Order: sequence, then C-alpha cells, then structure tokens
Amino acid sequence: MSGRRTLLAPRLFDGERLHEGPVAVAIDGGKIAALRAPAAAPEAEPLPEGSLLAPGFVDVQVNGGGGVLFNDEITPAALAAIARAHRGLGTTALLPTLMSAGTEAIAAAMAAVRAAMASGVEGIVGLHVEGPFFNPARKGIHPPAALRPITEADLAVLTAPFPAPLMLTLAPERVPLAAIARLTAAGVLVFAGHTEASAETIAQAREAGLAGFTHLFNAMPPFASRAPGPVGAAFAGGGYAGLIADGFHVHPAALTAVAAALGPGRVMLVSDAMPTAGSAITQFAIGGRCIRLTEGRLIDEAGTLAGAHLDLAGAVRRMAELPGVGRAAALRMATRTPAACLGLAGTIGCIAPGARADLVVLDGGGAVLRSLVGGNG
Repeated sequence: MSGRRTLLAPRLFDGERLHEGPVAVAIDGGKIAALRAPAAAPEAEPLPEGSLLAPGFVDVQVNGGGGVLFNDEITPAALAAIARAHRGLGTTALLPTLMSAGTEAIAAAMAAVRAAMASGVEGIVGLHVEGPFFNPARKGIHPPAALRPITEADLAVLTAPFPAPLMLTLAPERVPLAAIARLTAAGVLVFAGHTEASAETIAQAREAGLAGFTHLFNAMPPFASRAPGPVGAAFAGGGYAGLIADGFHVHPAALTAVAAALGPGRVMLVSDAMPTAGSAITQFAIGGRCIRLTEGRLIDEAGTLAGAHLDLAGAVRRMAELPGVGRAAALRMATRTPAACLGLAGTIGCIAPGARADLVVLDGGGAVLRSLVGGNG
C-alpha cells in the first residue's frame, strides 16, 4: 500500500474535465486524498513539463497481453501477466475476456479471477465472458464449433455469487428473454454482440435488462433505414457501447458519428487486445487458426480480423483527433465511462478524493510515460 506523496501535474484530467493549469494531487494510503493549488503543496513531486495526469485507463475487453491469451491459460498467473503488460500501456483496471468456451472453462475463468483478486493481483477488476451464445452468422474469429445455445448449467455458473463485475456478451436473438432477465437479476452486465438481432429484439432484451453493446458495428449487420438492427438500436436507445478505435475495425466517419450520437457518457473505448499487446510476439493461435500481426492488424489466413493489436492510449489519441470529439471526451471514454458501466464510479476512472490512486502520466502527444497503481509507480 502506498504511503503519502503528492504529485504536481502540469495539466490534469479528472475523469470529466481538463484542468490546463498545474494541480497538486495528494495521495495517502493508495487513494486520492485531495486536489490542491501548487502553492499549498511545496513538497509535491513535479511531473514532466507538458505532461498530463489522468485516471488510469479502464478496459472492459482484454483477451490477452504480454504474450498470453487468457483462453489458453485460465490461471491467476496468466491474469497477472496480462495485467502487468497492460499497466505498462496505461491501463490500470481491466476485465480479462474469455472468448467462446464451454461451461467448465467459464467456471474456471470465474475461479481464476476470484483467486487473482483475492491474492491482490493489481489491475484485475472483474471478468468479461464473450460468448459462446452467439449467432453463427456473426461469429467473427470465434471458432464455429464453440458456439452453442445457453444451458441451465451455464446459467447456474454465471448467476453464482461473484465478487466483482461480470460482463456477458451474447446474441439476444439466440438467448431466451427469461434467461437474460435471470442473468441481469443476478447482477450480470449483459451486452449484445456477435448478433443479427432486429431493433425490436434489442428493445425486448433491453426491457429484460440488456446493458449495452460489445464492439459496436463489428460482428453485427450495418445500420439501414428500414432495418436499423443493433447499431440503430444503440443510436436510438440507452445503454453503453464498446468501440474499437484502432483504425481497422471502424471507419473514422463511423467513430465520429457514434461519438456524436451517444456522447462520451455512453461510449467506452475497448482494446479487444490479444497476446501481442505489450509483447514482441507477432503471431499466436485461436482454435487452431494462426493469427498474424500484419501492418498493424491481427488477421487469420482468410483476412478475418482477430481482435486488435491496440492499447487504450492509442485509441484515445485516435478518438481525440476526430472532429467534434477532442481530448477530454476521448479520455472520458477510456476512464470514467467504463468505470461507471462497471458500477465502480468514484472508485476508479477518476481523480477525486476517495478514489483509488490509479493514474497514468501522458506526454503532450498522448503517449504513456508511466502508470501508477495505488499511488505506486
């Protein structure tokens, strides 16, 4: 646990607003104690000239990092390696993401997260189970053989007591509304993804508790005037929307449109990161298919995108450059908004008294200079 220290930030983003003048941030016991004027903190440690202090990034979709794919190593040690790699990239809180797998693997992933959190692994704040209850027509890189209907055994595992946020991505047209309602009643954050659901089906799922959309635009049909589908439902209704801003998954014009339509309070930047993040490796396997890093994108032999070679600092930089978005809104999409989605507002994703001192120092161009967890780093 961190002791007392004070950082003098030339500029600060508190989770909602940019402060262009210097701010002293007092840390005590791993938490933010106070924000002060520089004159009131002569002992403060100055951060690099021109840098920006922001909350550590919060990423709700991380398949891997540091050379590790969670599906291949469902252990607390693997989670520690993934979190360590992403901490170096500015992400201080993440949901390790299990791609489509069997009931036993889901239970193992939940057990691994429980154990990791109980042992104090820094950065792990919950779990994202992505699939396997998908529409095969929108499988993406998920192995077709892994996709299946939801079972009573799945529901029993997923609705069991869990000490942290649990997100589940499913195709609403493939899962009974009663099951969605049961999941949400148990506290599961149910998101729509890998789906061909109509806007009407999405509306029914929303009434059952659907909370948002996983990697909006990707693995779902495009918006059309008479068939708005999931994208139109997201634009027209409530809920959160994950967004992969890597320059490959979503066109800049679409990124701009969703930012304008939903606003920074609903858009969550996600990395959808694979083992290449924070690693020198350039290839790995998913379901026996070789995935290669080629000109910045991860693809299989058929050219299908397979997650992303992305970190949230890069996503923030790309979003900040878009017309009408700007740096404050882009930063909020990677900090306060995902924290609020997870029910962790005021704990992470902000710089305010009582919040955890999970912080990232960015240079003038938005590159990560250092990360702190609990005030250490």
